[in-house]
Amino acid sequence: MLKHPLNYQLNTEHLFNCISHLPWAIFLDSGRPKSEYGRYDILVADPFVTISTVETSVESSDHVCTEVVQNGQKAISSDDPFAILNRLLAPYKTNQNNELPFTGGAVGYFAYDLARQLETLPSLSQKDTRIPHMMVGIYDWAVVVDHQEQTACLVSHGFEQSTHDRWTALCGLFDSALASDEDRLKSDFSLTNALTSNMTFAEYRLAFNTVKNYISEGDCYQVNLAQRFSASAQGNSWIAYKKLRETSPAPFMAYMNFGLMQVLSGSPERFLQVIGTHVETRPIKGTRPRSDNPELDSQLANELQLSVKDQAENLMIVDLLRNDIGKNCKIGSVKADKLFQLQSFANVHHLVSIVTGRLKQGKTAIDLLRGCFPGGSITGAPKLRAMQIIEALEPHRRGVYCGAIGYIGFDGNMDSNIAIRTAVYTSQDGVSGEVSFYSGGGIVADSDVEKEYAETLDKASSLLKTMQHFQC
Repeated sequence: MLKHPLNYQLNTEHLFNCISHLPWAIFLDSGRPKSEYGRYDILVADPFVTISTVETSVESSDHVCTEVVQNGQKAISSDDPFAILNRLLAPYKTNQNNELPFTGGAVGYFAYDLARQLETLPSLSQKDTRIPHMMVGIYDWAVVVDHQEQTACLVSHGFEQSTHDRWTALCGLFDSALASDEDRLKSDFSLTNALTSNMTFAEYRLAFNTVKNYISEGDCYQVNLAQRFSASAQGNSWIAYKKLRETSPAPFMAYMNFGLMQVLSGSPERFLQVIGTHVETRPIKGTRPRSDNPELDSQLANELQLSVKDQAENLMIVDLLRNDIGKNCKIGSVKADKLFQLQSFANVHHLVSIVTGRLKQGKTAIDLLRGCFPGGSITGAPKLRAMQIIEALEPHRRGVYCGAIGYIGFDGNMDSNIAIRTAVYTSQDGVSGEVSFYSGGGIVADSDVEKEYAETLDKASSLLKTMQHFQC
């Protein structure tokens, strides 16, 4: 394996500055130095294979295909996107590396709407942006920063001859990262009109009451209802992401540059992690806002920990996820290791639980991801019915929001987030376009409409604050 040590810095921004403009550049970000939970940062760019699953018809979601580009050749397939990814990774399998979490492999996003390839859902909400259902690159090199050991390195298995040819230049690029920062970042980012929601409070209340009726009729137990904020924008979204990670650091953040689309994720939630055969998921349910007043902040945290309602919501999703990971885990291995743990972030307190299991022999991390997708913490229960209700009540398709972002390594290991607190910036010309993001919460039998609506604003506060900073 090729490995080149780099100078460690608390803030990995300076390394990503070097490659933020490159094709399919991705920064899987632990939120350091301000986040206390994350450990590793992973940086990649210029994949040797790209995989994009897109709708070929605006009118119907039935016509979906996956485009694979490798060695300059393009192939189109109507196969299951997860099966395609499994097939493309198979030739590059490597042994486990205990030193580093990732030494090459697949990195990208799996949008919420990829679920349409797994379940039969109605097509009711608006498709005003044609965001691919999946965008994943296969990368032959990566920069890995370990904030616990305070090390950084550039690594590669050298599967591609081009990696060997470029290795000296790549080492030099990252070695000179600090010196090149100012010259590279002369662009800016701005909103050209005010953020607006796709739901007024009255419209939210109507949808909320519909959910409550479904629950009272026994149709479902919980439904996650979200509103979308959007505004016209222009410039370099990497500038906006740097402000987001400064404003609201979180352990499962990500920035992804796909050319005419960028994804800015400030997610605090792990979806699925696989190390060897060990499986872990960390669902979040239960939220309170933070306060600048230490006494009030402590009171809000204590109130959340003691809330029977929030614990019940959390437990519903724990049970759903135990069932989901059980599809690909050994019988008897699935356990709820910890329940209702308090985690405090810049803008909110959350209740987090931990569910673990062991992969069945012959099953891969991608099989696990497919069996659990999308994450139950952002749909509701039962999952399929909740998704059908979401499709009927939310005005627009969710896109990347509530999907997953992460990596599947050549060694078979995986880590991924739930793509909440996540903005998408799309443009037609690379100069101006639209930025949008969602915020939602789980509605149950004893939910109060004003409190639930306020919770969506609390959860959106980090992105609202970040984007308002760039308001013209």
